[in-house]
Amino acid sequence: MHFDKHSYKQQNKWFLKAANNGHACSQFNIGVAYEYGNGYEIDYNQATEWYRKAAEQGYAAAQANLGYCYERGLGVERNYEQALILYRKAAAQGDSYAQCNIGACYYEGTGVEQDYTQAAAWFQKAAEAGNASAQANLSTCYRFGYGVEKNYNQMIKWCRKAAEQGNIIAQYNLGYYLEHGIGVPKNRKQAIHWYYQSAQQGYPDAKAAHNAIISSNL
Repeated sequence: MHFDKHSYKQQNKWFLKAANNGHACSQFNIGVAYEYGNGYEIDYNQATEWYRKAAEQGYAAAQANLGYCYERGLGVERNYEQALILYRKAAAQGDSYAQCNIGACYYEGTGVEQDYTQAAAWFQKAAEAGNASAQANLSTCYRFGYGVEKNYNQMIKWCRKAAEQGNIIAQYNLGYYLEHGIGVPKNRKQAIHWYYQSAQQGYPDAKAAHNAIISSNL
């Protein structure tokens, strides 16, 4: 569904009315509008304030988004400890975005000691819930044996799931695996398809790979 600027403003008018009456979902939606500039000028201070109102009511998506703001220092001072507290609250309610972000914190050693086993476990939770980023990250864990035993079948399984949901990195990786026969039989036609899908979303490596594989057959 496409929303133009006027539609967002009308939508926000009703969200704001409900948000001021304490409706957590509407408070979250106003936060999103400020974070991404949907009907408002981007304002991270306003975004975090509205996320906080909803998060304090236990709204999982707001807890996750507020956690991200703390992790990145958007509208608040960067605080990894606070980010993880909020991610864990949201993750405990089954929020896959928060679960994936906890996995990323363990993977990168952000606010916690780097721990690939914990990273893979959190990516697994989120991946099984359908989170495309987690599926792509879990695929990488299986490729290199980060926190799990190397397993190309699992690598391809999760990479394909993420690619089919439009994950730009997974689409590129799947193209690469198909071009070079890593975990799957070589399939030039399918490799071109997935490189193209990723390239269409603006991924530079995919554009280069797509052009190279096309040129190699000329």
